[in-house]
Amino acid sequence: MKSDVDELMPRLLPVEEYDVEDFDPSLPPRNPQEYLRQVQLEASMCPDVMVAQIDPKKLKKNQTVNISLSGCQPAPEGFSPSLKWQQLQVANFSDVRQNVNKHREHWKLQSLDNNVVMPNPEDEEGWLKFCLGEKVYFERLLSQDDNDNDNPGIDYVKMGFPPLLSIVSRLSQASVTIVLEYLMNWLGEKAFTSELGRWLYALLACLEKPLLPEAHSLIRQLARRCSEVRASLESKEDKRLSALNLLICLVARYFEQNDLADKE
Repeated sequence: MKSDVDELMPRLLPVEEYDVEDFDPSLPPRNPQEYLRQVQLEASMCPDVMVAQIDPKKLKKNQTVNISLSGCQPAPEGFSPSLKWQQLQVANFSDVRQNVNKHREHWKLQSLDNNVVMPNPEDEEGWLKFCLGEKVYFERLLSQDDNDNDNPGIDYVKMGFPPLLSIVSRLSQASVTIVLEYLMNWLGEKAFTSELGRWLYALLACLEKPLLPEAHSLIRQLARRCSEVRASLESKEDKRLSALNLLICLVARYFEQNDLADKE
């Protein structure tokens, strides 16, 4: 007599019949035949239809929200650069990128100073301190000790390491994207500083085309965030204006995100 398992579905692999007393499905299989027999038994105990229990209240809490991510915020009157200025910056930036690519291998082999310890890629706090310095990271003002004439050397731990070619040339494309994301997160919560601007420019110069999807999304976020900061400026004499315009220009004009570009 055929068992219920045999009647459930036709056999695709031959399984030898075992004596009821000899085959114990609760024990580990001793051979391939017993393994297949256990699979058949387990399949026979599965219900024909499974129904998922869904709590509608939980779905309401996780509704997808559509946010418009179309262009940058328009610049206040008189704050946007001319088209000629943008074209000049794109040409200069293209030269910088060519020089970086040309000399990348040379600078990668140069030894770093003993005080330059590059953080691990996953160390977000370490990279923020490395790029921006502890003074900016901890939002400390310069103290009298920082301007001590008896110690004219620059304390890069406090002031942040500049994006030297010997440093950025050591970054893989994955690391460039990661550090760019760290700085983007910082820019979304903190003030725009000259240290931050220098590193953002250097990382853009190290991005290879065609852009990876992660990098593409990040630079668009960068341009939008820069446009938000620019819109909050109170004067055209603000020292941050030129740097903000430059970053928006490079994302829009060089990396061809034309919908984000400043129009004359």
